[in-house]
Amino acid sequence: MEIGYARVSTGDQNLDLQEQALRGAGVEKLYSDRASGGAVSRPGLDQALSALKPGDVLVVWRLDRLGRSLPHLIDVVSALGAKGIGFRSLADGIDTTTAQGKLVFHLMGALAEFERALISERTQAGLRAAKARGARLGRRPVLAPAQIAHAQKLVADGESPTAVARTLQVGRATLYRALRAAEQNRPGDLASRLSRRNSKVRSDQ
Repeated sequence: MEIGYARVSTGDQNLDLQEQALRGAGVEKLYSDRASGGAVSRPGLDQALSALKPGDVLVVWRLDRLGRSLPHLIDVVSALGAKGIGFRSLADGIDTTTAQGKLVFHLMGALAEFERALISERTQAGLRAAKARGARLGRRPVLAPAQIAHAQKLVADGESPTAVARTLQVGRATLYRALRAAEQNRPGDLASRLSRRNSKVRSDQ
């Protein structure tokens, strides 16, 4: 059985052109969505994929009607192939039920893998460059109990929150959260000291 899937973006006119092409190609069931290419939720596509059985063929008008990107398209069609389900794209002349169509699709798969590798390489290069510039990578560090105790003592001795945060190499907001969490059983004590220190720093600037 050949099952068709059509999709238009919200701003497109209608599905008529795709549906006519798909019915003209002999599809017996037709499912559709009105959603942008990047939309995660596609109930029509979900229904089409659920209806497919081994030996069936999923037919679309054009490749971009099915996949959000080339890698996503390859993943979807590869998953279908693993279940014994074929794939046809009318406008692109791709039919994985033929030897030529399989070859074309394998070439597309190689291109998708190449694209993934390029993205990964650029990401790693960006991280290395950021690290070389001294940028902090990943989440801000969480203060250990000993560091929090040390910070409490510094604040109690009159150090400003900014100076304490600089000493511990964390942001001031991180310091505030850690100290307030540690002092939650004594509301107002640390908060008032921090507020006074911060106000003094601003007034001195």
